[in-house]
Amino acid sequence: MEGTVFTPSLEAMKHVKSENGVILTKPFLQVCKLVLPVLDKFGASMAVVKSDIGGNITRLETRYNSDPSKYEQLHSIVQVEVDAKIAKSSSSCTNGLLWLTRAMDYLVELFRNLLEHADWTMSQVCTDSYNKTLKKWHGWLASSSFTVAMKLAPDRKKFMEVISGSGNVNADMEEFCKSFSPFLAENHQFLASMGLDDMKAS
Repeated sequence: MEGTVFTPSLEAMKHVKSENGVILTKPFLQVCKLVLPVLDKFGASMAVVKSDIGGNITRLETRYNSDPSKYEQLHSIVQVEVDAKIAKSSSSCTNGLLWLTRAMDYLVELFRNLLEHADWTMSQVCTDSYNKTLKKWHGWLASSSFTVAMKLAPDRKKFMEVISGSGNVNADMEEFCKSFSPFLAENHQFLASMGLDDMKAS
């Protein structure tokens, strides 16, 4: 493959914001989609995360496609649901965006751990990332299925080889974390301003 597994998402990230600095729905979801192939390289251990992320992307995409001009800006989807008083429903797009953002927080943390802790096993990398990001939002059920999944994490060296392709994977991973984190922080800020950043899972 040309470049690393991160190359397509780094390219797509350049289009996430409009000229006046607003996060756009379609490009943001596109970047999230382009991260999914990285999860494939984890094999079974990330199947739960992948289907969760995929489901939330689909939920938001469906809403966007129902009226692209109305939902061109990512946060407008939330605003519409807040106005309709359905934002807190578990099937809302707001909930979808919140969990998508949290799942991406987890992945950014995971990539950071890979960069910063060369001596950690993949299970350590995954567990530490989970504890720092998703764990506090998960109930017992989600938490226990996650813990089981992380024991299936692949061999670190093999994983790094697979995602490297023909590029400099560490540089790309670092660039990904640096460029993508601000979008996630902005989503959290916006959701928090609406009082919607602290919903938990069962």
